[in-house]
Amino acid sequence: MWVNPEEVLLASALWMTERANPYFILQKRKGHGDGGGGLAGLLVGTLDVVLDSSARVAPYRILYQTPDSLVYWTIAHGSSRKEVTENWEWLEQNLLQTLSIFENENDITTFVKGKIQGIIAEYNKSHEIREDDDTDKFKEAIAKFRKLFVMPEEEKLVNYYSCSYWKGKVPRQGWLYLSINHLCFYSYLLGKEAKLVIRWADVTQLEKNATLLLPDMVRVSTRCSEHVFSVFININETFKLMEQLANIAMRQLLDNKGFEQDRCLPKLKKNSPKKVSALKRDLDARAKSERYRALFRLPKDEKLDGHTDCTLWTPFNKMHILGQMFVSTNYICFTSKEETICSLIIPLREVTIVEKADSCNVLPSPLSISTKNKMTFLFANLKDRDFLVQRISDFLQQTTSKIYFEREITGSLSSSDDEVGTTMFICLLAKEFLKEQAWKNHFTEYGQGVCMYRTEKTKELVLQGIPENMRGELWLLFSGAINEMATHPGYYEDLVEKSMGKYNLATEEIERDLHRSLPEHPAFQNEMGIAALRRVLTAYAFRNPNIGYCQAMNIVTSVLLLYAKEEEAFWLLVALCERMLPDYYNTRVVGALVDQGVFEELAHVYVPQLYDCMQALGVISTISLSWFLTLFLSVMPFESAVVVVDCFFYEGIKVIFQLALSVLDANIHQLLGCKDDGEAMTILGRYLDNVTNKDSTLPPIPHLHSLLTDNGDPHPEVDIFKLVRISYEKFGSIRADVIEQMRFKQRLRVIQAIEDTTKRNVVRTIVTETPFSIDELEELYTLFKAEHLTSCYWGSTSNPMSRHDPSLPYLEQYRIDLEQFKVLFALLFPWACSTHADDLALRVFRLLDHNTDALINFREFISGLSVLCHGDLTEKLKFLYKIHILPGSEDGCFEEPDSACEATQYFFEDITPETSSCYTKITVEMILDAQAEKDDGFVGVTFKSEKVKKMHTPDYRMYLCLWNQETKAKLENMKDLPKLNQTSNHTPVFSDRPSTGDTWHTHNNTMLSQSTSPTSLPGNLFAKTVLSASK
Repeated sequence: MWVNPEEVLLASALWMTERANPYFILQKRKGHGDGGGGLAGLLVGTLDVVLDSSARVAPYRILYQTPDSLVYWTIAHGSSRKEVTENWEWLEQNLLQTLSIFENENDITTFVKGKIQGIIAEYNKSHEIREDDDTDKFKEAIAKFRKLFVMPEEEKLVNYYSCSYWKGKVPRQGWLYLSINHLCFYSYLLGKEAKLVIRWADVTQLEKNATLLLPDMVRVSTRCSEHVFSVFININETFKLMEQLANIAMRQLLDNKGFEQDRCLPKLKKNSPKKVSALKRDLDARAKSERYRALFRLPKDEKLDGHTDCTLWTPFNKMHILGQMFVSTNYICFTSKEETICSLIIPLREVTIVEKADSCNVLPSPLSISTKNKMTFLFANLKDRDFLVQRISDFLQQTTSKIYFEREITGSLSSSDDEVGTTMFICLLAKEFLKEQAWKNHFTEYGQGVCMYRTEKTKELVLQGIPENMRGELWLLFSGAINEMATHPGYYEDLVEKSMGKYNLATEEIERDLHRSLPEHPAFQNEMGIAALRRVLTAYAFRNPNIGYCQAMNIVTSVLLLYAKEEEAFWLLVALCERMLPDYYNTRVVGALVDQGVFEELAHVYVPQLYDCMQALGVISTISLSWFLTLFLSVMPFESAVVVVDCFFYEGIKVIFQLALSVLDANIHQLLGCKDDGEAMTILGRYLDNVTNKDSTLPPIPHLHSLLTDNGDPHPEVDIFKLVRISYEKFGSIRADVIEQMRFKQRLRVIQAIEDTTKRNVVRTIVTETPFSIDELEELYTLFKAEHLTSCYWGSTSNPMSRHDPSLPYLEQYRIDLEQFKVLFALLFPWACSTHADDLALRVFRLLDHNTDALINFREFISGLSVLCHGDLTEKLKFLYKIHILPGSEDGCFEEPDSACEATQYFFEDITPETSSCYTKITVEMILDAQAEKDDGFVGVTFKSEKVKKMHTPDYRMYLCLWNQETKAKLENMKDLPKLNQTSNHTPVFSDRPSTGDTWHTHNNTMLSQSTSPTSLPGNLFAKTVLSASK
């Protein structure tokens, strides 16, 4: 291919000239191709790999040189002799004679360079190559990656890094290639290659650590191996990218969503060096946006546009605070360098004026932003103020074109929320009144609503407890739910209307749990409160069918309804399930299991003397799940638990971890003396039952958990505010970024453990139905799942979401379509050696697809493979008949399969008594190689022939009629089973119903390579054609 001319000083170094003329030279890299170049070739090859030379991918090149110059220019290179020869011939035919006309060498050079650049520009225009696509250097790396590891174009390379791979005790210097779905390593040292390919979906552990010998080391673990990489130039960047790619793979396993590249990235500035790929920029932008959304509790589709250092004038303390401004499509946010000093969120829908103020020495480059609630924010020390103002103006124009729901939030929501039982409030006591006054004073000084300054004083007020009639307002504010509600007017009402009268598994489970939601609370002892709870839960199940409904959602939602209106409670539930507690309420409560693992790690660090004892009793995993799923609402008295919810909406999940550690720490001596898990559970349960809130204005509400566990012994009361404050004093050092790092580690472990459990359950369920061993079934399941994942990576004819449903029984969670089945058919099925393998694969697929949904599950797949690998001759013939059954014969109008009987006579004509007194006995042994290391497939076939006496001739016409009756009988027993919302060991009953197929003909080319005369067929042709086994 043509390349932009690059200057070369030493043309002969490491290259051999093959063809030359006065202006051009065609060269080949030493050590490439036949001969190898001896020791010099080995050294050159090693240098090419270590130094990342483009010659590894393009070992041929064409140089331009004027006769009297010592400077050469590279104008073309190629990966093969054929490719570079085409360029050479074009030069000889189109340029060589033209160049002889010029008299000045500079004119010749200018002409050649211009001609080559013109060809490249024309090529880029015809192939629609964008200006800010990847650099030429990175394109070379992509070509190397695909060539070395045989990857398709759909597999996107993100970046590559120089490092060493420790193979045993010997390091191999090479290159680590990180793509969306794979981690690959390549090394070439003195003629010896080392290649490694690991799917991110197989990674069980990824950690960065240091030893005395290896200060920078990354360890990648899978189920069966461990790999160590070291000597990175930038280990932090490499490891962060590896974490991000592993997270994407876990997300694919969890919800089956493939990776889609963002094509709307902001363009690079003209002075920005193009050092990274477009895909790496995309992933970096995603990571920054995720941190931005988590920091300011913004909607999950908000994308960060950019950030810059600046100062913010804070009127409450008359200071300029140093921090960072963040700008996205719908928000301007600020956070101070010191986390606790100040943070600010300004929705663009609230902005009225953005203007540049006059600069001065004290206040350089100031920017003033005014909002609808008469607040003005003054930013200064902005580096590129003009560009920033232009970006904000562009976003404001987009914002003003949208219609938002304007809502005035008042101090109390209780007076207008009669339908959910808010009449429970009684006259305010003195402490409650003082709390309200403190918050009103705070609003006066720091602002009210979403644009409020959030400071350390705000946190102090939250820890003292939010007043009852302000709780709904502040929950909406701190959780960020107020933003989603304001930008989606009428959304909840539409969902309620659409979901009315609709029934599915989620609505059935909701109905079952409605009366279990805070049954001790008066608000849910009447139909009005129950109806509101039903509407909110059902609306969310229709909004997010991937979650639908999960136990514990009813408890949390019922508490939200006590302090917020229905629509507000709905958006609070959205914020809780989709942002603040990610993956907590899906079918496998993965998020809660992940945080359970994080809690165990934190307990090991902060209460080490208790950790070993609790692990031995198995208590941590038991208690933490209910604590996290319900935010302590199910284990604490109601008036105390809502204080925990206050802190949670303000600080996030770290509050729950802090509080859980405080509970363990407060009971450390009693727990150390426990002899079993029951005793430990009793101690913790009684402790939480006696956590009180003496400031509460609510009437006493009997706590159901306390009523069930109280044995009459007195227990000292624990003040909830004291417990929360102690948790901050002892465990407040836990940071959100540390929790996210721990979550990543635990997510790998939890999701891979779930996948392993699924595999074991599938194998355990099916092992009695097939002659395959447990080890063979596990290997086959791994192949089956891998083919499903490959289609997610590189595309398929069907939607991956339709082929993976975690709510189904284990055997049906992964399903494959026809294209995927063809790949496995070619790899595993003995008939794949036939010249008509694709047609056979289609017929077999139709037969195995019992419910005709164009997908087959693992049980159906194994049923077909078992017959062909372990079935006797009669079973194989029966299977062969079924895949060629007449179309429509399953409807009951099939009297006699004449053409099928003719086929039977065709196959067995030479073994009738009239033609022979003996026949060839065929024994077929199918061996599944579970290690997949021998030959190039998994199935081996061995033929053993021996002469035996003919005892009698079976009536094959009778067999065919019986098989047809069996087919019709099994159709009557088929019925659909409902989906299961939680994974379980239930498996559906499958039938043997054959699908419609093409008409059987005696000379069908599907089974016979040529239309040969029946009388000339040898006795073992049936085995050779039916089994299509290669010798």
